[in-house]
Amino acid sequence: MASLGTTESVVSAPPRSALPRSYLLWLAGTRASLTGDAALYFALGWAASAHGGRTAALVLTAITLPRTVLLLLGGAVGDRFGARRVMITGDVVMLAAVLAVAVAGRAWGTPPWMLFGLAAMVGTVDAFYLPATGSMPRRLVSREQLPRAMALGQAGGQVASLVGAPLGALLVTVAGLSGTALVDAGTFAAVLAVMVWVRPRAETQASPGAESLLAGIADGVKLVARDPVLRPALLLTAAAAAGLLPVVALLGPLLARSNGWGPGSAGLVAAGQGAGILLAALLAARLGPMRRVGVGASLGLGLAALGIAGLAAAPAAGAAVAAAVVAGAGSGMFACHLGPLVLVGAPDTHLSRVQSLLSLVQSLALVVANNVLGWLASAADARSAVVLCAVLGCVAAAAGLASPSLRGLRRAVS
Repeated sequence: MASLGTTESVVSAPPRSALPRSYLLWLAGTRASLTGDAALYFALGWAASAHGGRTAALVLTAITLPRTVLLLLGGAVGDRFGARRVMITGDVVMLAAVLAVAVAGRAWGTPPWMLFGLAAMVGTVDAFYLPATGSMPRRLVSREQLPRAMALGQAGGQVASLVGAPLGALLVTVAGLSGTALVDAGTFAAVLAVMVWVRPRAETQASPGAESLLAGIADGVKLVARDPVLRPALLLTAAAAAGLLPVVALLGPLLARSNGWGPGSAGLVAAGQGAGILLAALLAARLGPMRRVGVGASLGLGLAALGIAGLAAAPAAGAAVAAAVVAGAGSGMFACHLGPLVLVGAPDTHLSRVQSLLSLVQSLALVVANNVLGWLASAADARSAVVLCAVLGCVAAAAGLASPSLRGLRRAVS
């Protein structure tokens, strides 16, 4: 593999050829499963809210805590035993879990112990599943097709998130948590069938048999810490997670309340961000990334920061929605450039471990940012917290443009 350690490094451009059928089938199966998961998460949160805010918060924590704690182990397991094997195992476990919830929900309703158990199972499986599935595009398509393939995957994931919550609301109304779990079980069965059929071109065993999983984790951390491209790329990802992700989910509703816009306007702001991300992903899938992918990622961050600043200054809900579209487009542009950069930069032997670190830095940054921004919104106002996010995005964009290894990273011309 060509080293990514100098400014002469390249990320290959998307070719004219069609993406492999195996990748398209895998993408369809996993995005269908993401839609089912989004519906189940809504149903899980709705059922938990019936037991009070404290129980609802603990249920959400039961998902995020094991996922965060076990992510590095999940990456090492994926590289040691193969991403496909890990995904099949995770699909089997979750299929059994959601079927059990569907049956138990019919018999006992939605007691807190069942919600905690399902949430902990989801978080634990995610810790192993996310690094494995994050590495699959590299295993299924050529490096030249990777930017286009990942942009298409991001577009599919955004559609799944946009559709999943309304679908969950409909299913909860009609069939409750049990019915929603049955629908999600169907999507797990579908992706399981796909994973049994799809076979990556090569599954490498990353670690020698005598090496412990703990040593494998340490090796992955050392690799990223020493790599002149992966290290700043993951730091940039952490800054983006802290500055961009809390804006709509946490600060959007607070800003809408403080401006007297109402819940409908807050929902439109969230939808505007989603539309912007989807638009950027579709454009990247069609046209490919910029020639200088590192510059493209940094400019995406800058565009997102501009949209966030517009959101803070918006005098009315309509202007806030337009600003959210700009912020979403910048976020999508950032992801469509940085995602292939990180995946191409990882050695074949460390694909899952690098993906686990990518997920971990986002999770940790988001946990810290949510608490800091929530405190600032309470101590001052929501607008001040949104302005801080815009400043953080600008600083991160400037840092990306100042990094020689990222600024000089080019894609090959097709």
